[in-house]
Amino acid sequence: MKPLRSVVSAQDTVTVDQQTSVADAARIMAARQIGAVPVTDGQTVVGVFTERDALTRIVAAGVDPERALVRDVMSSTLIVADIGESCEACLNRMRQEHVRHLIVLDKGRMAGIVSMRDLMAADLDEKAETITVLNEYVHYVPADIMNRRT
Repeated sequence: MKPLRSVVSAQDTVTVDQQTSVADAARIMAARQIGAVPVTDGQTVVGVFTERDALTRIVAAGVDPERALVRDVMSSTLIVADIGESCEACLNRMRQEHVRHLIVLDKGRMAGIVSMRDLMAADLDEKAETITVLNEYVHYVPADIMNRRT
């Protein structure tokens, strides 16, 4: 399976500061159509804020999203992956850890964030390529046999 590098290389990763309001973070996520955003303190990633965090810790708890800060409701236990790891290994880690997003690191620095959907799409693309190659192989007729038919 492809390395994560191929998935995050074209990403324009957006982050939010830990002092950002939940409402502002949600607006950023909605505008970018993303389900999670890394949370930073300066240059350091300190957490990840997800749709699930907003739902369970803000909406269900009746907290005002304009007043609540991301740092108070983010997931601070980071599950990370190295940029050289395979998508398959990362999918396995996500299943084991029961998370839908991984922060991707390159030599200890954040390179991006991937969702389970990103990894599944990469897997499906790879499988489609394999199917195409196998179909071509199965239906290949050597030139000498084609010439005999004509």
